Amino acid sequence: MVPEIDVPGHSMALLAAYPEYGTTSDFRYVSPGNKFAEWYGNGEFEMFVENMLNPANEKVYNFLDQIFTEVAALFPGEYIHMGGDECYQGFWEKNQEIQEFMKRNNLKDTHALQNYFVNRVDQIISNKGKTMIGWDEILDSDLSKNAAVMSWRGMEGGIKAAKAKHQVVMSPTTYCYLDYAQGDHSVENWIYASLNLKKTYEFDPIPEGVDPKYILGGQGNLWTEAVPKLSFAYYMTYPRAFSIAETLWSPRERKNWSSFFNKTEKHFDRFDSTNTNICKAVYEPIVKVYLDGDKLMCELSNNVPGSDIYYTVNNTYPVQFGKKYQGTFEIPEGDVNLRTQCFRNGKPIGRILVLPRATLLKRIK
Repeated sequence: MVPEIDVPGHSMALLAAYPEYGTTSDFRYVSPGNKFAEWYGNGEFEMFVENMLNPANEKVYNFLDQIFTEVAALFPGEYIHMGGDECYQGFWEKNQEIQEFMKRNNLKDTHALQNYFVNRVDQIISNKGKTMIGWDEILDSDLSKNAAVMSWRGMEGGIKAAKAKHQVVMSPTTYCYLDYAQGDHSVENWIYASLNLKKTYEFDPIPEGVDPKYILGGQGNLWTEAVPKLSFAYYMTYPRAFSIAETLWSPRERKNWSSFFNKTEKHFDRFDSTNTNICKAVYEPIVKVYLDGDKLMCELSNNVPGSDIYYTVNNTYPVQFGKKYQGTFEIPEGDVNLRTQCFRNGKPIGRILVLPRATLLKRIK
């Protein structure tokens, strides 16, 4: 187990308890129901509530030294994770004390300041006889050779780190983020991205051209901002955790989707026997739409070996008496719904998807 103390960002709770370690000593409170940030895409965002420690305050490092001393004593493993991700530097840029600190230390911008902070934390952790690991943003710092990197913004950060001879844990959003929706967002609690079971099984933690000795392994992540209870955590975790696990303990050449899926279905029965709710969205069609001129075109697919997809676009039930999917088709104009469902051996599997034409049009970017 690797403990993570995420600094200098993601420190809103810390600053609520110790406001003197932020850029101001104003009283703060943590309310998860309030909007505290705006995300603009491509990694750009703005924080409305401060969540960044003050890197110009020497007391911050003394405080972190105490924290990491306790963490090092509690966890016998080699690594301590210091976070280092999603650091909004706007509060640093507006703080006069920090700007003067940067001038005294010849730090040309707030990125250099974050570099300074990461190196200070690296030294603190090293003094405990531990190795620092952080999210791939720490690659922007002059890392010590001992520091390890956890790559989450795709595979690129991990590749860069491995080629620089850092140890790496691959944990890219594109394969390993278990808080992403697993099926069609007409039937799933929707979040800003999706990741189905088959996609997680395609994860390969050792990219071509990278020396495997620098890849420690991989990690699946379940962030719980939108996970209100334990039963839903099971739902979001399984069965995708199975695919990540098999990927990490199996040689690339031994992986086989059909074999894996057959084993996974047996686990479905085990979860059912204990009344544990897990996601079975793998049984449902994957719907993709696009415009061909003024025509709305639809492609269906699924990941269940030996199954078929049936659909209707004339507002009729039941779906199995509609059309068997053979290839791309047009969604006609008007107040119509696409209804589609997967079948195996003549029997329906998974939920039926009911998608109004207007909803499908909104999916086209």
